[in-house]
Amino acid sequence: MKLTVNGTDYEVDADPEMPLLWVLRDILNIKGPKFGCGVAACGSCTVLIDGFPVRSCSQAVADTEGAITTIEGLEHNGNLHPVQEAWMRHAVPQCGYCQSGQILAAVALLDETPDPTDEDIDNAMTNLCRCGTYPMIKAAIKDAAKAQGA
Repeated sequence: MKLTVNGTDYEVDADPEMPLLWVLRDILNIKGPKFGCGVAACGSCTVLIDGFPVRSCSQAVADTEGAITTIEGLEHNGNLHPVQEAWMRHAVPQCGYCQSGQILAAVALLDETPDPTDEDIDNAMTNLCRCGTYPMIKAAIKDAAKAQGA
């Protein structure tokens, strides 16, 4: 199977039913997406496929079509993505485990809704954070929206 991950094309020899998460982590050695629950509930494994957030733990590799972006692929020309910069300014991560999925979900939100309301953020950000950093996540998303010109 052919996958494009973070702008690089890969030929992958894997069971077609293998979850994309394990192809990324175990075969391609891309460790940004994390295993959290295995049932697409927590969002720690979130990646973007053609800009849309997907829970990679429940996405069969054979069903994956489109360009995949992980947290490792957000950096552009040595610069962090505005969402990553806002995350740092607002000291969002506590333990940090869910943060790659949170950031990718926020990137997808801002791509679709450049100036989100609180309700937009609440509806889009369904990833779980065991540390409870939701107020900081919301503040960082609003900050990133401003930094991107919203």
